[in-house]
Amino acid sequence: MVPLKTGEAASARDALAKSVYSHVFDHIVSRINQALPFSTSKNFIGILDIAGFEYFQHNSFEQFCINYCNEKLQQFFNQRILKEEQEMYEKEGLGVKRIEFTDNADCIELIERKGVGIFDILDEEHKLPRPTYDHFTTEVYNKNKNHRRIGLPRKSKLKAHREIRDDQGFLIRHFAGGVVYNTEQFLEKNNDALHHNLEFLVAESSNGLVKHMFSKGQSASAPSSAKSTGKLNFDSVGSKFRAQLTKLLEKLKSTGTSFIRCIKPNSKMADHMFEGSNVLSQLQCAGMHNVLDLMQQGFPSRTSFTELYNMYKRYLPPVLARLDPRLFCKALFKALGLNEHDFKFGMTKVFFRAGKFAEFDQMMKSDPENLAKLVEKVKVWLIRSRFKKAQYGAWSVIKLRKKIEWRREMLIKIQKTVKMWITKRRLRPKYKGIQKVRTLHKELVQMDSIINKLKKNKDSAKAKCQQLTALINATIQKIKVQPMSREQIDSEYNALLAQVHSQIQAVSKMVEEQRMNEEKERLRKIQEEMERERLKKEAEEKARKEEELRRIQRMELEAQRKAEEEKRRIQEEEDRKAAEKLSSELAAEQEDTERRRQAIEQERRDRELALRLAQEDQDQVEDVSLPAPTPANGAVKRPSLKKHDLSTWKYADLRDTINTSCDMELLDACKEEFHRRLKVYHAWKTKNKNKMETEEQRAPQDVVHAGEAAMHLGITEDDDDEPKQRFFRIPFIRPSDRNQDGGYQNKGWWYAHFDGQWIARQLELHPDKHPVLLLSGVDDLQMCELSLAETGLTRKRGAEVLPADFESQWRACGGKEYMLKNRTRISSQYLKKFL
Repeated sequence: MVPLKTGEAASARDALAKSVYSHVFDHIVSRINQALPFSTSKNFIGILDIAGFEYFQHNSFEQFCINYCNEKLQQFFNQRILKEEQEMYEKEGLGVKRIEFTDNADCIELIERKGVGIFDILDEEHKLPRPTYDHFTTEVYNKNKNHRRIGLPRKSKLKAHREIRDDQGFLIRHFAGGVVYNTEQFLEKNNDALHHNLEFLVAESSNGLVKHMFSKGQSASAPSSAKSTGKLNFDSVGSKFRAQLTKLLEKLKSTGTSFIRCIKPNSKMADHMFEGSNVLSQLQCAGMHNVLDLMQQGFPSRTSFTELYNMYKRYLPPVLARLDPRLFCKALFKALGLNEHDFKFGMTKVFFRAGKFAEFDQMMKSDPENLAKLVEKVKVWLIRSRFKKAQYGAWSVIKLRKKIEWRREMLIKIQKTVKMWITKRRLRPKYKGIQKVRTLHKELVQMDSIINKLKKNKDSAKAKCQQLTALINATIQKIKVQPMSREQIDSEYNALLAQVHSQIQAVSKMVEEQRMNEEKERLRKIQEEMERERLKKEAEEKARKEEELRRIQRMELEAQRKAEEEKRRIQEEEDRKAAEKLSSELAAEQEDTERRRQAIEQERRDRELALRLAQEDQDQVEDVSLPAPTPANGAVKRPSLKKHDLSTWKYADLRDTINTSCDMELLDACKEEFHRRLKVYHAWKTKNKNKMETEEQRAPQDVVHAGEAAMHLGITEDDDDEPKQRFFRIPFIRPSDRNQDGGYQNKGWWYAHFDGQWIARQLELHPDKHPVLLLSGVDDLQMCELSLAETGLTRKRGAEVLPADFESQWRACGGKEYMLKNRTRISSQYLKKFL
């Protein structure tokens, strides 16, 4: 005895139990076969009952073998029911629609393919010194990594299977669904090897039955055991199972097979309970829906013409029994009046729909009266069919006669064609030559198109073209009339071609010279155009820079306006606070004055009362001197801030001083007095508006209103040493249009140039009228008399414009000429310097 380790001893024990069970099972089957009395029979009926597709939480080697068996039997089922049936339909020419089904050959190939199949990989793993299940699983993945039927356990839809490691199992997508197999016990369950020492021990058993079974098994395996004496005799369970399954399928293929599909109605093992979804899933997994489609479209019942003839020949009279089997079947079906949808004739067989063959058999075995009627119908059908054959024969004879006549006509046409071909062959050189010569007309057309491009010597070139045309026509006439060989025609054609080409080259040279001259002229024009484009781009660049400069200036103007607005807002806030402080002081003074007045009034009353009492008592009353009352409004006379008093000056003195004085303070005082008098004049004119028809000042209404508000608020201008030049533009309605209907829709533009705080130039633009130009010192009575601060233009956003914009508009309207015309009367010092 050889000492073994604990694991090896347990494996040897399990192998011995398996071997004993296998020998006992084989012994029972052998005794049953010996007990059967039909040892020499050739026909038999066998029943094969197999386990269904198995899918559990834990699937091991047993489920793998069972599902492999189901795959093989499903393939046999598809081959026998679907594939062979449809091949027979195609062979017989029935035209039945083909049913597509899922072929599981790739899944079977994954399991049993030689070298890379799972069974072979498992057997190879047993031959390693130290076989392990994880190495076996890895080899399965490596050798079948691109196979679509194998996958990792984590791709399973069952949560328990997704927890299996990749080297602990694999997923196989069977025809019925994907199954995850745990490979931890694959090696142990596949090992059916039995140690030789145990074999010798069992063979020497005192039990005769055991000794007989093992001695029979040893004799069967003697050749192989002789080679492996002293070693472990390995014969895997998988290889045995695969060999037995192959033998079973060979026997099934050699016999006629009928299939019975067992369906599990519910999962609770209860009677009178039907789960539709479960049953439908089983039918789909078994491929029964394809079989049902084939049965619905196909013909499950069939028989050959000869068998059908022999079956019903004895029921018919001898007249019909002598018919050909195929003709007999056709006559029989026509006589019975069967629906053509219920049967179909093939090449060697007649096919019936499901259940229709039984109806046909019942009709044939009916009573004699119906049979006599059937015979009469068959005779009528035979007579009709024979008459149709006679008709077909007559039609065939007529068709043959027509065909003979057609052939006679075709012979005449052949003769005509041959004669034509001979004549054509004889005249071919002439008409081919004429065709080639006529092609020269196309060259002349091209030459004419080239001549039309000429601007000089066009008439002479056209005359030469006409000479060539006449020469070509003469050559064509010569070929037609005179007998000429092919060589003579070719020489005439080549001479004409040379002349045409030489003329075309000469004309082309002239056109090329003309084109070169035109190209030079075009290049010169292009150069001039490029120069103009360059100047245009320079002008555009200059305009862009000027526009950028204007944009910067506008931004500076806007920033200046915002700064002035902020300064004005701060000043107004300070004025408001000063006004509030002054009003509070005035209120306090008024209260103090009221108290003093009340005290004085009380003293006066007390004195009068004392005087009255003194007169009664003849006493003297002390005379009390009262303090002088302060002014009611608390006003205090302040000295005048004006340095020059110009209220008594005449208008002519003011105008002459403005035009001639160099004293800036006197000049500003004269301007202020002049504009004050203008305001008074306009106020008087507005008051007497209905009495006098005089023209108002030409200024926008919002500017006038802003000036009136500035007068009430006491807004004054700033005293600058050097007056700033500022320019403005706002929408404007002419004074004459304000009272007309729709006057406010005829808006124009009002331009103003302020020299410091006073207006120097004024421009009015209206779409349908001439522009109005006004200058200070010339048109003072028509110009705006308000100061810049009073107009509020600096507070209008977008009202101030650039000097260049104003000057361009002023010059466009003739302002420069107007200024030169009145240069001696202009009062603005800036305009005088400008001129």
